[in-house]
Amino acid sequence: MVDAPVNAPFEGRALHFIGIGGAGMSGLALVAHALGARVTGSDQAVSSYCARLREAGIDPIIGHDPANLPERAEVVVSTAIPQDNPELAAAREAGATVLHRGELLGELSRMKRTIAVGGTHGKTTGASMAALALLEAGREPAFLIGGELRACATNAAWGAGEWAVIEADESDRSFLKLGRDIAVVTNVELDHHTTYSNLRELEEAFEEFAAPAAVRVLGPGVQLAGEGEAVSFGIEDAHELELTPGGSRFVMDGIEVELQVPGQHNVLNALAALNALRAAGLPPAEAAPGLAKFTGAARRFEEHGRTPRGALVYDDYAHHPTEVRATLEAARTLEPRRLIAAFQPHLYSRTQMLAHEFGRALALADLIVVLDVYRARERPEDFPDVSGFLVAQSAADAAAGRPVWWMPRVEDAERSLQGELTEGDLLLTLGAGDVDELARRLAA
Repeated sequence: MVDAPVNAPFEGRALHFIGIGGAGMSGLALVAHALGARVTGSDQAVSSYCARLREAGIDPIIGHDPANLPERAEVVVSTAIPQDNPELAAAREAGATVLHRGELLGELSRMKRTIAVGGTHGKTTGASMAALALLEAGREPAFLIGGELRACATNAAWGAGEWAVIEADESDRSFLKLGRDIAVVTNVELDHHTTYSNLRELEEAFEEFAAPAAVRVLGPGVQLAGEGEAVSFGIEDAHELELTPGGSRFVMDGIEVELQVPGQHNVLNALAALNALRAAGLPPAEAAPGLAKFTGAARRFEEHGRTPRGALVYDDYAHHPTEVRATLEAARTLEPRRLIAAFQPHLYSRTQMLAHEFGRALALADLIVVLDVYRARERPEDFPDVSGFLVAQSAADAAAGRPVWWMPRVEDAERSLQGELTEGDLLLTLGAGDVDELARRLAA
């Protein structure tokens, strides 16, 4: 095991985050603040993370304006921030230091021994499981995760322990900037089509990510070369596996592990976490109690309650066909009378490439509702023939006569579903945009 590095200085630094209300950026801001930096930031709208920032003493400014920039501050941006953002343009004109969020995350990752959890699917949940297990075992980890760890009501913290758990995001190649003593790759499947033109490009990026790690924890079918130890895992390692309504039980190394999150995909996420933790010196016997308390990360099969007529409402961040399929299969373990999926595609490029696959995955539901594409960082004029209707058409082709509703706006879906949902139904809202607002409205 390598020696733990000395903490880098944050005391006295001024950091201004453009887009501070995002999941990843807010976590970076919280940790930088905790390490002594003077932190400011702005965002175009209030997010759920803004309240937590204010609790920590950081007051996000709503709206982007050059006047928001403090003098002599380093400016932190993510890939989602366009080059013509007025604050970013002003910072460049003034000669300010501009850091991509991946560079700052890289700094933090080298301040401790780091478990970097990557993969096309499961990295948020896998990282959250590992962080909670370390917390419950008294190891006081640092963690930075792209979603709120519900058991801790935060997405980031800087504990006094020797280990950090960091979600490694491949979408913009920023995961290559991380220090990574233990590199986890849950799976490799083509996504982020504006970054990777083909699967081989993505595989090469993951190879570069995994190669320098002292330990590589590799999921089913993942083969990545490197100089360190390779630890592979698969569902066959979950002995005596039992999928229960809303959870699962299995045995690993003679230790019974119980999960409160449903589906075989979450068993694989737990195996990823357990293998990484064992490499970090926390054996399954010590990690399992923490996993038993794991109730999920925000927007990962998150329960919102019931509608006035008794239907269950859940929300999930699934935004790739494999994730949609896995989440619908997990919802089936709750044995609803009817499973209703309300899906909002995320990004025009992804919708254009994967509309057919999305339709086939959604066909697992009894009633399918498709909203229009959440545009995020892409411009609709660059994709003139792409809309959520492509997914609705594909779902109708695959649904064997089951109903498919094309409801472009959240308001359209809310109005129609209010009169449709009843006791025994389970509504699952799916997507990486703002479809969770639909879940909140219907469960109000």
